[in-house]
Amino acid sequence: MKASRFFIGTLKEAPADAEIVSHKLMMRAGMIRRVAGGIYDYMPIGLRSVRKVEAIVREEMNRAGALELLMPAVQPAELWQESGRWEQYGPELLRFKDRHERDFVMGPTHEEVVTDIARRDIKSYRQLPVNFYQIQTKFRDEIRPRFGVMRGREFIMKDAYSFDKDLDGLAESYRKMYEAYVRIFTRIGLEFRAVAADNGSIGGSGSHEFHVIAETGEDDIAYCPSSDFAANVEAADALPLIAQRAAPTEALKKTPTPGAAKCEAVAQLLNIPLERTIKSIVLATENEGAEPTIWLLMLRGDHSLNDIKTSKLPGLKGYRFATEAEIVEWFGTPPGYLGPIGTKKPVRVIADRTVANMSDFVVGTNEVDYHTTGVNWGRDLPEPEVADIRNVVAGDPSPDGKGTLEICRGIEVGHVFQLGTKYSDSMGATFLDENGKPAPMQMGCYGIGVTRVLGAAIEQNFDDRGIIWPEAIAPFEVVICPMGYDRSDAVREQADKLYATLQQAGIDVILDDRGERPGVMFADWELIGVPHRVVIGDRGLKEGKLEYQGRRDAEATLLPVDEAAGVVLGKVRAALGK
Repeated sequence: MKASRFFIGTLKEAPADAEIVSHKLMMRAGMIRRVAGGIYDYMPIGLRSVRKVEAIVREEMNRAGALELLMPAVQPAELWQESGRWEQYGPELLRFKDRHERDFVMGPTHEEVVTDIARRDIKSYRQLPVNFYQIQTKFRDEIRPRFGVMRGREFIMKDAYSFDKDLDGLAESYRKMYEAYVRIFTRIGLEFRAVAADNGSIGGSGSHEFHVIAETGEDDIAYCPSSDFAANVEAADALPLIAQRAAPTEALKKTPTPGAAKCEAVAQLLNIPLERTIKSIVLATENEGAEPTIWLLMLRGDHSLNDIKTSKLPGLKGYRFATEAEIVEWFGTPPGYLGPIGTKKPVRVIADRTVANMSDFVVGTNEVDYHTTGVNWGRDLPEPEVADIRNVVAGDPSPDGKGTLEICRGIEVGHVFQLGTKYSDSMGATFLDENGKPAPMQMGCYGIGVTRVLGAAIEQNFDDRGIIWPEAIAPFEVVICPMGYDRSDAVREQADKLYATLQQAGIDVILDDRGERPGVMFADWELIGVPHRVVIGDRGLKEGKLEYQGRRDAEATLLPVDEAAGVVLGKVRAALGK
C-alpha cells in the first residue's frame, strides 16, 4: 500500500467528548469517526485492525472445530418471548415494530436465534456435538454510551454456541473454547487473565471472563500470584478472616458516639480498629399485598457489599435498598446508628462470614449518637444467618488455599458460559438420545468483543506519542518513510525496492510517498502505532545505510542497505512468532 492512495485522517487534538486513552487515540489516529452516541464509522486504517482481529479469531475457531454461519441482526420478538428474555432483558434491548406492527429486536446476542436453528435441524444424538459461530454486528442500547469502542451501542462481536447431548459433552466443548480463547488472546499479543465470573443476563451455570490487564479497566480482578486462581471481584469467594469465634471478654454497653454516623468515625472516636466495627445495610424485598420484608446485612466496617452475591441469596432476588421512612419504621432511627439489637419491628439478619466469627464488636444502638460496644453472638444476639456477601480485598486468603489475593484492573474482551438447558428447555430444543427418547440439548455460548479488543489493546499499549500496536493487529506492520521521495531519484529507487521486497515476502507494508516533511511523517506513524519504521534519506544512502526504529525503541539503528530487508523481515516474523 502506498500512502498517497490510502486515506490517512490523523488529528492533532482529540474531540472533547473522548474520555479515555483508547477513545482519544483511535479518534486522533483516524481509526474511527463518531456518527452518533456509541455509533462509529470504522475508517480504512481502523478497519484493517478489525479485520486482523477477526482473522485470528476465525482461524482459531475453525481450528477448534466450530462452524461459521451468519444469523440476522434483526430478530422476531416471538423468539425472545419464548425464552423469557423479552421481559427480563431491560431497556438495552432495542425493540421496534415493522410496517405490519410486528415486534422485532436489534440483536444484542443470538441465543434465541441459534436455539431455533438447533431445534429445527438437529433431531438425533448422532448430529451432536456441534458448535456454530459468527462474526457479526450487535446493538445494545446503552443508557450512557461512552469510552469510544469500549462501551458503544453498535459493535462487532464473535459469538459461538455449542450443542451437546450431555454434561460431559458440554464440559468438553467448554474446554475447547476456553483453550481457543487462550490461543486467540496470546496470538493477538495481549497480557490477559481468564477469571471466574458471574453469568449476568445470559444465564446458565459456570463461566469465565477473559480480561486484558490495564489500569483503566472497568472491572476489579482478584488473583493469587502464587497459583492459577483468578476471578472477577463480583464472583470471588470471600473466606472468613477469623477462623474461630473467640469467647466474649467485654460487657455489653451503650456508648455515646456523638456525630459518628459512619464506622470510620466510630472507630476514631472510640480509639479502636475499624475492623471491630460493624456496618449495617438495610434492604427490602416486596411481598404482594403485604408490607415488605426488611433485611439487615452486617459487614465488617472496612468491607463493602457485593451486590451480585447478595442478589443470589434465597429471598433476596430483586432486592432494593430500604427507604429512610422504612428504616425509621423498623429501626426507630434514621440511617447512621442502625443495629440488630432492639429493632422496633422484626428484621431478617444476615451476617457476612467474617462478622459471624467476630466477638466484642460494635454496632449501632438504633438511637442517634449512640453505639453498642462489647456485642457478642449467642450472648447478646441470636445466631445469625451466615452468607458470603462482601467483596474480596487485597490480602484476603485465596479461595484455593495457595496464597493471598491481589487486585488488578481488567477490561473484559471475552466471556465463555456453560448455559446448560436454560434455552433448550424454554424453547423446546430436544433431540432423540441413544434410547430413542427426547432430551434437551446442553448448550454453551462463547463471545469475543472484536472491536472492544482494539480499545483494550490500546489501553494496554500506548505512550505520549500514540498507539503501540501488538504486531498481530497493527494496521500495517512496517512503514517506509523516504526523505524527499518526490525530489530524490536515489531515495525513491531504494524506497520502491525495499517496498517491493517486503511485499513479496508477505509483509504488510505501507510506503509514505506523500512528500510530507519528516516531522509530519514520523508524528503520523507514531500516532497510528506501526511497529516498525524504516527511514531512507540521501545522507544515509551515501554511507550505504538505512535507519530502522521499532515503535518501542528509544533510538534508531543504522542498517546496511543490502541487509535492511532481511533484518526488518526477521524482526516482524520474530514478533509474530513465525
